[in-house]
Amino acid sequence: MVMGEFTQETDLLVVGGGPGGYAAAFRAADLGLDVTMVDTLAEPGGVCLFTGCIPSKTLLYVTELMHDARRSSEMGISFSDPRVDLDMLRGWKDKVVARLAKGLAGLTQRRGILYLQGKATFEDSSHARVQNSGSSHIRFKHAIIATGSRPRPLPGAPFRPGGRIMDSTGALELADVPKRLLVVGGGFVGLELGSVYASLGSQVVLVEDNGQLMRGIDRDLSGPLLNRLGDLFESIHYNTRIEAADEDDSGVNVTFGGEIESKAQRFDRVLVSIGRLPNSEEIGLENTRVRTDERGFITIDRQQRTTDEKIFAVGDVTGGAMLAHKAMHEGKVAAEVISGMASAFDFQAVPAVLYTDPQIAVCGLSEEEAKKRGIKVRTTRFPWSASGRAVSMGVSSGMTKVIIDPDSQRVLGMGIVGREAGEMIAEGVLAIEMGALAEDVSLTIHPHPTLSEAEEEAAGAFLGSAIHILPQKK
Repeated sequence: MVMGEFTQETDLLVVGGGPGGYAAAFRAADLGLDVTMVDTLAEPGGVCLFTGCIPSKTLLYVTELMHDARRSSEMGISFSDPRVDLDMLRGWKDKVVARLAKGLAGLTQRRGILYLQGKATFEDSSHARVQNSGSSHIRFKHAIIATGSRPRPLPGAPFRPGGRIMDSTGALELADVPKRLLVVGGGFVGLELGSVYASLGSQVVLVEDNGQLMRGIDRDLSGPLLNRLGDLFESIHYNTRIEAADEDDSGVNVTFGGEIESKAQRFDRVLVSIGRLPNSEEIGLENTRVRTDERGFITIDRQQRTTDEKIFAVGDVTGGAMLAHKAMHEGKVAAEVISGMASAFDFQAVPAVLYTDPQIAVCGLSEEEAKKRGIKVRTTRFPWSASGRAVSMGVSSGMTKVIIDPDSQRVLGMGIVGREAGEMIAEGVLAIEMGALAEDVSLTIHPHPTLSEAEEEAAGAFLGSAIHILPQKK
């Protein structure tokens, strides 16, 4: 052992302090294990808290307020056009993050978890080195890898601190509001952050390399959002790729390929959101029996076990849907299995939410996926134009749909587009997990007038018992 180093013994080493990591550490500590958590950041929270979910949703809520202020004149209330104080907005975002970070740090301490800031590298299946101001060794009985993922850059155009070609982290720093912003990628991150900057005043151009935004989302759900983005963005171009992006001190010269007409354009900034790469490199996996697939994602089973019996993995580094709530549940499963419980990641529905305005929230089987897999389903829809609450709020373009097995009447999927969709999708998740029938949802009394009663009405449409729309033909 090198002079100045010490060996820390622990029941469980958690490498990574994001949602998957801290959920695993907290659950394991609650189950009586001695836990050490290591992360490169000074406090737990990970990308989600510091440079992802929380700051982005904070800004999206602000843009929602701005949109409401602008459209309130239709209801007889007039405001002057919203003005943005970028320093105050940045300060509010940072204040939200700091408050939540303090809460997580307090929970870590009160649970008796040893938190170490540093980079952990596995030396074998029982030992890891933590490189920090005073390097140390850790001997563990089990370990959980929760190192997450990082944004994928454009080929030949790496991200650099303060650069004009930004990943989501750079975009959330709000260095300025660029006059002209290019967003590369029509997934959740691109649409959310593109919406933020467009609401703040940027002229946003979005390019997608295939013919559809929001892949995996049924087109009837994406329609209302596409209509909104058509007004909010300067332009949207499909089947368009980036051939070159040359950055200088004042902007980025971009050369396009594909269907876009203007092949060379200049932008003040470029936001790249074309996927994420697993953080499975340079953590010493070669010194263990942990194996990865051809893309670098760690291979696991339903109990989050890797191919090394002492090491588990959770969250983005394992691939699949890269969602914080999925990582949290995986972390809890890993901690429970290590503690001797018969636990497994056995979920029928993992919800996904696009926090634009309008929001889109989905869970379970989509109509598109059912067609691809040859699964017989019946889909019922309730348009929010028939919802008293939606009409009174001025958000009647929304819709709630339910995908149902026509024989068993079980709810297989749900999709919602409209205000607060993310808050309501949990009912669909619960219905799917419990094996609920359309009748169960329809007979559940929802308060009136609310947006949530659209779920009751959509399920009732399957039975022919919906009140505020005419019976649908079977």
